[in-house]
Parts: sequence; structure tokens; C-alpha cells
Amino acid sequence: METDIHTNFTYMGRTFSNLSTANDDSTAFSDCNSDRSGEFPTTSSQSRRLLLSCASDNYDDLIQHLVSGLESTSIDDQKQAAMELRLLAKNKPENRLKIARAGAIRPLISLISSSDPQLQEHGVTAILNLSLCDENKEQLAASGAIKPLVRSLKVGTSTAKENAACALLRLSQLDENKSAIGRSGAIPSLVNLLETGSIRGKKDASTALYSLCSLKENKVRAVEAGIMKPLVELMADFRSNMVDKSAFVVSILASTAEAKAALVEEGGIPVLVEIVEVGSQRQKEIAVVILLQLCDESVVYRTMVAREGAIPPLVALSQSGTSRAKQKAETLIELLRRPRSGNSGASVELSD
Repeated sequence: METDIHTNFTYMGRTFSNLSTANDDSTAFSDCNSDRSGEFPTTSSQSRRLLLSCASDNYDDLIQHLVSGLESTSIDDQKQAAMELRLLAKNKPENRLKIARAGAIRPLISLISSSDPQLQEHGVTAILNLSLCDENKEQLAASGAIKPLVRSLKVGTSTAKENAACALLRLSQLDENKSAIGRSGAIPSLVNLLETGSIRGKKDASTALYSLCSLKENKVRAVEAGIMKPLVELMADFRSNMVDKSAFVVSILASTAEAKAALVEEGGIPVLVEIVEVGSQRQKEIAVVILLQLCDESVVYRTMVAREGAIPPLVALSQSGTSRAKQKAETLIELLRRPRSGNSGASVELSD
């Protein structure tokens, strides 16, 4: 998956466009970014201070002052400090490391547990922006960021939930964090966000789940949390712009027997056949991959897929799809035309 994030932000007439991160995941998840810094009003003193800092490119003194403000006894001072650090970490990548080195991580983590919703939101989003720096990820996890982020994912504002999901995604890019995030109860809350969140929330949740579910124990947690129902619903809704994302999550889950059973139980087969028939080329290819995963070792599932009328659209795809889609479609057609044969050893990987 290729996760490539770009943000543009205009502040006091100045446009910032310097945030870009990438990893080796699917381009289906290319737009996971929930930091909507700048939605909230700033006072004239805040505006002047940030403008002067941006103009001078000398952030060190300001950063140290703001980190001290995080530990103020005044909630208003904490909000101001967290909000400004949130902006500075978003708009200038080198500041993310400077802010962490100035000692901001632990007090920001403390703010995530605040009973004040706005303070919690600023804290979560500042942590998200710091997590965009690879050098900060290990320190964030070691400093105890995971459990407070999971709590915010459960009880925060809608923006805090979305940004907590993105922050957990960033931390999950270190393999050693995937298990800790799963054990901390993140997955049921991510499934809930996938089911009930805004379209932004659904995208953020699906991206985080895709990353976390590369680990088998998290696949089990996701299925137990009822992930297949919202995934099938999203695959079936072509207006949601979530067909690709939800299908990719299904594909990574479908290596387990529990996920296959849940997919069939939630009505996934007719949805996948419809995607093969009317989806985009990319959607058709991933749908065929999932159907291959279902049918490779199960005569029962092959029979169900064939009865759903899959062969005609598969034949069409084998003639007009991408080279990989053609190969997958031909393999699946062969399986479906001899449903009582043994394991064919079909290749079910997305790429050859």
C-alpha cells in the first residue's frame, strides 16, 4: 500500500505545502489525513506570535516556551500551547523532531486524557503531527501514547477520534507496535469508527485497520469485533468511495478461516460478484483476489460463487482486464468449473 499524505494550510496569508510521507502500502489508502489544523479561531496575540516565528524561521525559543505552557495550571494556557505546537508540527516538518526533543511528548500525552474535549483534541492532533516524523514513533510508543490514543478513539470528539486513528496508524508502521495497539483495545473502536464515523473517519479507520491486521492476532480481534458487516456494506456502496479501501481490508483478513466464514455470512459473495461485473478495473482485480481466497480450498464456497453467476463476468474480465486480473480470473474460472476438485494451489496474492 502506498500511503502518501500531502497537506496545504493557509495561515495569515501564507500557504504551507510541505507535508509528504509515504510507505510501502496500497494506493487505495493514499488520502488518510485528518489533521484539519486551522479550523479553530486564533487570538491576535497567537497570530502575531506564529507569524513572527514563521517569518524568522527561528522556532527554538517559541517551542521551548510552548512546551513549558503544556504544564501550566491554566487550561487556557495549555490549550494555547497545545494548539500552537499542533500547528508548528504540521506546517514545518523539521519542527516535529525539535518539539519532541524539547520534551513535549509526555505532557502532550497527558493532555489526551483531559476531560476538556478541545484540549484533548489539540493533544491528539499534536501527537499525530509528531508521529509523522519516523524518529518520533518509537519515543511516542515508549512514552505511553498508545492507551490514551485508544481512549480518545473511544470517547473523543469526532475530529479527535479521526486523528487518534491516524496517529495509531503511524505508530503501527513500526511492527513492534502492532501487537501493543491490538492488545490496548483499539480494534473494536476502529471498527466502530468504520461503521458509524464520517466518510473521513471511515477512511482513517480502514487505513489503520489495514495496517494493524497484517498481524494475525489482530485479524482475529477484528473479526470478533464484527468488522465484516461494515466492510461488506462499504464494498456494496459505490457512492461511498470506499469500495477499494474496504476490499483491501477484506483481502488482508481473508487469509483466516474465521474471516472467510464471516464474509460469507454477511453476504459478501454477491457483493464481490457485482464488483467483478460493474466495478473499476482495480476493484475487479481485488474482488477476484478475495474470491480466489474463498474458493481455493472450499468446495462449498466455490459452489456458492458459481451459483451467484460469477462465471460470465469472470470470462469478460479474463478477456479485457489487466494482465494480473486476467490471470486471476482464469484461475478462478477453472476452479469454479470443476468445483469438486481438490486444492488447486491457486495463487491468491494481489501481485505476481
